Amino acid sequence: MIRTGDDYRESIRDGREVWMGNERVHDVTSHPAFKPIVDIRAHIYDMAHAAETRDVMTYTDPETGELNCIANRLPRTQQDWWDKRRATDLVLDHAGGVVTRVGDETIGEMWSLYDGQDVLNEVDPRFSANIRTAIQDAMRDDPFHVSANTDPKGDRSRAPQDQDPDMLLHVVRETDNGIVVRGAKYETAAAYANQAFTKPTIANWGTDEMSDYAVGFILDMGAPGLKFICRSGFAGRAPATDYPLANRVDEVESMVIFDDVEIPWEKVLFYRHTRAASYIRSTLHRYSAFAYVQRTLRFADLLIGAALWNVKQTGLERQQAVQEKLAMLACYRETINAHLTAAIAMAEPSPGGLLMPNQSLLYTGRVAALSPLAEMMHLARELCGGQICITPDAAAFENPATAGWLGKFYSINENWVADDRRKLLALARDLLNSDYAGHRLTFQLFAQAPPFAHLAAVYHNFDYAGPLDLVRSVAGLSDKVLTSKGDQA
Repeated sequence: MIRTGDDYRESIRDGREVWMGNERVHDVTSHPAFKPIVDIRAHIYDMAHAAETRDVMTYTDPETGELNCIANRLPRTQQDWWDKRRATDLVLDHAGGVVTRVGDETIGEMWSLYDGQDVLNEVDPRFSANIRTAIQDAMRDDPFHVSANTDPKGDRSRAPQDQDPDMLLHVVRETDNGIVVRGAKYETAAAYANQAFTKPTIANWGTDEMSDYAVGFILDMGAPGLKFICRSGFAGRAPATDYPLANRVDEVESMVIFDDVEIPWEKVLFYRHTRAASYIRSTLHRYSAFAYVQRTLRFADLLIGAALWNVKQTGLERQQAVQEKLAMLACYRETINAHLTAAIAMAEPSPGGLLMPNQSLLYTGRVAALSPLAEMMHLARELCGGQICITPDAAAFENPATAGWLGKFYSINENWVADDRRKLLALARDLLNSDYAGHRLTFQLFAQAPPFAHLAAVYHNFDYAGPLDLVRSVAGLSDKVLTSKGDQA
């Protein structure tokens, strides 16, 4: 059954070892750096029960008759994807900003492995049974599920065996109950999640066909031997009146240390199977890219709204140069929207019998969303003007010694008084200029892979046959020159 927010909070009070700076965090649900984002994730759970939101957030399982979370439902129809998109939009509305690691974007990685059950069966049929069980458990138990990809890596010019072997997560021994792993992973939201799909990031396995590094499993975040070493959070550093996004939607990353952690056999999805590891790397974002790109669409809306309100409150929206820049932001936004919409409208069957977004349109949409993101942020920054970096904090607007002067110079007319203008400038500063803004930009560019990998995904999923056949026909080339797939005959 779907859980409540309190159920979720209680589930992560499991004694896990969480560190931030020199502080041991004993309860992430109440710590200032974690509480805001934990509260948002708890609210998402409560939305599944609230009368005004539950119809969007849930569906009734036809076999059990129970309500389940729509985000975890296996996608089999176009309507499933429309429902998922609508639910994510509602979550972002309630969050009041962009939250990425809340589960709907990471569950799709498991669907990719569901599509590869024949690959898993090559080594051990138990592994394909385990992925089916893991997906059923996610639909039934509604855990907060995240993803673990990135390792510390070490010297990337050398094989992991030729340096400290712990630089990449690997199996150190087997037991009757499962496998024991050692190493580290970077994970967003790990310290306050229930479980993670943990897998390797190696691209080239060479001749190492049975590597101890080729392992994937479902990790219980309360397992003995785990340590969470977190970056310092943005929440609580400065007042929320000055940094509303940093204090509300910051998602804390952790280096998760695996100090000989035992993974039960029933949670192992592949092991010593480089083909399975390569398969999941090549198909990892088949579904999850949709949720990421949808969040970039919402980020584009924030850019447009912040920029447009800033030019409207100073009366500049009628200037042609301003309108042209706003139109560029609108084109950026609608390009993302068009790719998402078309990816659903032209969805295609997956190898495992699911319905996946049209892969070419989804991956080209991701490039269209992320490649110009820094440029679009700077365009919004230009439209907001220089006052987003020089406006005093809220305390100065409340200080009797300075409030009068700031009230005078920040009030424009009876509609735009100083307090509203300060709030708008504070939001724009946090969206575009703050530490949180810089972190958000980097996270968007690298959360799924570096930009070159985005282009590689486009290359491998675009259908080149049409353009090749067209030019062959127009030029009158012989059939001996090229096959329809571009291979030399």
